Amino acid sequence: MLTGKCQCGAIRYEAEGEPAYSAICHCADCRASSGAPMVGWALFPQERVTIHGTPMQYGSSENATRHFCGTCGTGLFYTNPVIFPGAIDIQTATLDDANALPPQAHVQMAEAAPWMGSAHGLPKFDRYPNMP
Repeated sequence: MLTGKCQCGAIRYEAEGEPAYSAICHCADCRASSGAPMVGWALFPQERVTIHGTPMQYGSSENATRHFCGTCGTGLFYTNPVIFPGAIDIQTATLDDANALPPQAHVQMAEAAPWMGSAHGLPKFDRYPNMP
């Protein structure tokens, strides 16, 4: 059983079993919705996910609905009955155990930020560095 929540804890969830996949999405919609260069997702059958609390919903495109906490704004779920019938995507960064579902692939690379290919070569710091 996997568990997770939004940042403030108003929305909690449990997911049973293994997801169909765990991937990092680079599409423009995910980037705009999250304000981040990519978003981690894991796809589960809807009947295997129990949600406590009532997320807000936003129709981000013709068939897609994004679910988020109305209090803290944390993005939590994505549903699209055309692409993923009977399934719900969970944002993996909201899992209580961040190591539970490591990504298996990058998806939607055609829409990735142009600098993403060289991002792993940037300097790395354990904590926020002193910047000029």
